Amino acid sequence: MTPDTYSFAERKGAAGGALFLTFHGTGGDEHQFTGLAAQLMPDATIVSPRGDVSEYGAARFFRRTGEGVYDMADLTIRTEKMKRFVSGLKAGHSPSRVIGLGYSNGANILASVLFGEAGLFDDAILMHPLIPFEPPENPGLAAARILITAGRNDPICPPSLTERLGGYFRRQGAELHLKWHDGGHGIEPGEIAAVRDFLARNQAPAR
Repeated sequence: MTPDTYSFAERKGAAGGALFLTFHGTGGDEHQFTGLAAQLMPDATIVSPRGDVSEYGAARFFRRTGEGVYDMADLTIRTEKMKRFVSGLKAGHSPSRVIGLGYSNGANILASVLFGEAGLFDDAILMHPLIPFEPPENPGLAAARILITAGRNDPICPPSLTERLGGYFRRQGAELHLKWHDGGHGIEPGEIAAVRDFLARNQAPAR
């Protein structure tokens, strides 16, 4: 494994088709969402990196010093690494679209990539993201489609911060979809249905 890559699971799809990246939550691994991604987009090439930060043995994509307290210097370094990783995949696959799906910590690293380099992903699915800081303005997000799913009783991701993140994407001009459920931090069936609907709305190649 080089400094610009990760251990990852890969499922080959149709040549020239969509590239679907999935990002696991804290304590998950590269296999957490590969099966779901294959069900959602059977013809896509699926790549699922494993976070290279260990928090007491639990894999993550960047360091934190407490619940919702991020090591911002480390987040910057890890975000740049993820940008290079995704850029390399795009160059190698020449996909029709690039889709990202992340849950919890995986949603946070995906969001951080979007804040800095919007053009890497055409569609992004952020499941229970927690962004406790103000992202930089990025007009390039106007070309992006974003789905955020969240629980109104999530003890980890306060609804107010989810709403603030949604407001950020709207200000950038992104096509934003926000799906709520009444539960907590777990993924509910309605979220999966929302993801499926979101992906089905735009299967045309990006221009």
